[in-house]
Amino acid sequence: MSTTRPFAADDRDPDPGAGGGVQSDETQSREPEATRRLQLTGESGIVPRARDFTRQALRDWGWLPAATADRMAAAEDVLLVVSELVTNACLHAGGPEELLLRRSPKSLRLEVVDGGGGEPAPRTPHRAGRPGGHGMFIVQRLCLDWGVVRNTDRPGKTVWAELAAPS
Repeated sequence: MSTTRPFAADDRDPDPGAGGGVQSDETQSREPEATRRLQLTGESGIVPRARDFTRQALRDWGWLPAATADRMAAAEDVLLVVSELVTNACLHAGGPEELLLRRSPKSLRLEVVDGGGGEPAPRTPHRAGRPGGHGMFIVQRLCLDWGVVRNTDRPGKTVWAELAAPS
């Protein structure tokens, strides 16, 4: 786990509206938005809603429908990681506040913001036959990297994970 990279490795500007990441109207009309945000505070059915939101983003970005088995596996990995991160926020952090998806040419970064104080970590030692507690182990195995960024201005954190874009 890495906690030292609050933004995706290939992000030049963490806030697309802050200057360097601004696109022209022509570019925006040809290419779907690279960042998607879903508010989850006070919602019911959060995990399926987060998966549906992510599935639609993957469709818009051309990951789905998948042309090959490898591309399908990449999309399924994204949906599984979203489910695990959002479920962990529900179970251990008082519920997620927001899901953020950030697409780049090389990766997809998933961020789940919550108000909880705990630190997610893979269960050690991992026991495959033991029920529950597999979420962060799955995230660790499927992702290029993942970590936690603490909020500086209020309680809570952002748990992030990066997956490789399909080739």
